[in-house]
Amino acid sequence: MAIVVKTLSEQIYTVVRDRLVSGELPANAAIKQDALARQLGVSKIPLREAFARLERDGLLLSVTNRGFFVPPMSADEAEEVYALRLKIEPEAAGRAAKTATDKDRQAAREALRALQEAKAGDKTTSGRLHRAYHMALVQPTRHKITVHFIERLHIVAERYVNKHLEPTGRENRARREHKAILEAWMSGQSKTVRTMMHDHISSTLKDLRKQFEIEKALAS
Repeated sequence: MAIVVKTLSEQIYTVVRDRLVSGELPANAAIKQDALARQLGVSKIPLREAFARLERDGLLLSVTNRGFFVPPMSADEAEEVYALRLKIEPEAAGRAAKTATDKDRQAAREALRALQEAKAGDKTTSGRLHRAYHMALVQPTRHKITVHFIERLHIVAERYVNKHLEPTGRENRARREHKAILEAWMSGQSKTVRTMMHDHISSTLKDLRKQFEIEKALAS
C-alpha cells in the first residue's frame, strides 16, 4: 500500500476544514490567525496556504483589511450546490455501476459500513465518511475531472449534510437510502442507480429548503 505524505498546509487544511464542517468554528466568526497558528504549533505561512485553499472551496471568506471569516450557510448556496450535484452525480454513479471492478465494489461496501457505524452526533466524522461513501460510487467512472468536481461539491456540501441530519428521523432515512443505492450499484443497475441517487439528493434539497424557510420565519 502506498504511503501518502501530506504537506503541512494540507494537514492544516484538513484540521480547519473539519472544525468548519462540525460547527466548532461558527458562522460569521473571524478567524484569529495568530492564535490558531500558536494552537496548531505552526507558522503563518502554511496557515495562509491552507486558508487560501479553504477560500477556493467556499468554506472561508476573505475580507480586505479584516481577515478571514466563516461564511454563513444560505438557502441560495444550498440551491446552487445541490443543483450542480443533481446534474452530474446521478449520471456518474450510474455509469460507475457499470464499470466498477470487484475492488471498487469492495471499497464502496467498506465505505458504507464505515458510514453506518459512525457515532451519532459526530459531525466531523460523519461528514467525512458521507463524502467518502458518495465518492466511492463515482470513482469507477475513471473520469478524473468529473470525479474531482463532484468531490469539490461534496466538500462545500458537508455543512449542509450535517444541517439536514439534525431533525430526528433523517439519519435513519439516509441509512436506508444509502443501503438501497449501494445494493443497486453493486449489481450494476445503472438506470436504477441514477434514479435513486437523483431522488436521494433531491429529497435532501427539499428538506433543506423547508429548514431554511422555518428559520427565516422564526427570525422575522
